[in-house]
Amino acid sequence: MQAAQGRLADMRVVLVCALLSLLSLSHACPKECSCNGNTKVVDCRGRGLYDIPKRLHPETQELYLQDNRIRGLGSMAFREIPLVRILDLSNNSITTVSPTALLGLRALQRLSLAYNSLRELDKRLLGPIRTLSHLDLSHNSLWGLPGALGESLRNLSHLGLSHNKLTRLDRSLLEVLTHLDSLTLRSNPWRCDCQLIGLKLWLETFIYKGGVVDEVICTQPEEMKNTDLQKVPYQLFHICMTSSYHYLFANIHHLENERLLRGHTHGNHAHPSSHAIHVPMAMGEGFGGGGGGGGSGLPECEPKQRHRPVNLRHAIATVIITGVVCGIVFLMMLAAAVYGCAYAAIMAKYQRELKKNEELAAAKGADHAKADEKELLENAIA
Repeated sequence: MQAAQGRLADMRVVLVCALLSLLSLSHACPKECSCNGNTKVVDCRGRGLYDIPKRLHPETQELYLQDNRIRGLGSMAFREIPLVRILDLSNNSITTVSPTALLGLRALQRLSLAYNSLRELDKRLLGPIRTLSHLDLSHNSLWGLPGALGESLRNLSHLGLSHNKLTRLDRSLLEVLTHLDSLTLRSNPWRCDCQLIGLKLWLETFIYKGGVVDEVICTQPEEMKNTDLQKVPYQLFHICMTSSYHYLFANIHHLENERLLRGHTHGNHAHPSSHAIHVPMAMGEGFGGGGGGGGSGLPECEPKQRHRPVNLRHAIATVIITGVVCGIVFLMMLAAAVYGCAYAAIMAKYQRELKKNEELAAAKGADHAKADEKELLENAIA
């Protein structure tokens, strides 16, 4: 009996050892890579891989996959390594990335997708990640970045967007990046029109606060070609300001018409269709559409406007505040002019008095000289 129990215990020990060995084998280093158990680094660079290697150790903290032939990232492509902090996928052939490719990587700090063929990024890609501090998307074919992506980049300190196909960048996306220290934007086909004035304003504030940015070289329009956006004078964006004021007053005019028509509709229920007939006309007048003209009356750099509800009181308050500010500036300029004129008059009077005193001094000197000469002559005669 005791011998049977001993054999059973030995079998259990063997079974446990076998299970442990199988478990260790299941998380062994992939044959295509080299692994360091102490630093928990997996190096798979330049191995000709077409896919993410399998059987990665779950405690892996750094994974280097650059210089391979990976073409896409599927859903939860890195679910085996939830603790990874550095993920380098640069210099591959990646064209597609699943919105859930990085799901589960809640400790990710550095991500590089540089030197690939990405055309767009889904706004959900970095959704669950809140620890990312370094993101390199340079040397791709990105046309733009979704504005909602900024919510996942609040802790970002470096963003690389150079050598893409960006023509504009949403200012609202950048304003979320309150911890950003460096930004690369060079070698993009920037179109320096009214859509980019927001980026210009943001860049000036960013640099003033100590941020580092390379350059934003305009490629369009022709008169701004090869000019750094930061050196473009604001006078060239004057047409944008004018169009914005026209749009503001057009909205006020449209809303006033709509209010009057709504009151007319409530007062006369026999003609319920009048509101539907006249409001489009008011909209056409407000936006300069004028029938079938559409947006042809807008300047080239003016973005297409779309109808949006505007609070009439807020619009009127904005106009009043603008008038008050302009009035204050005018009074300050007037005060400066009066002060200048008074100062000039006082200086002129002082100069006249000084000249008069000099002339009197010269006349007195001449009289003294004549008196001395006369006295000498009288003494000589005596």
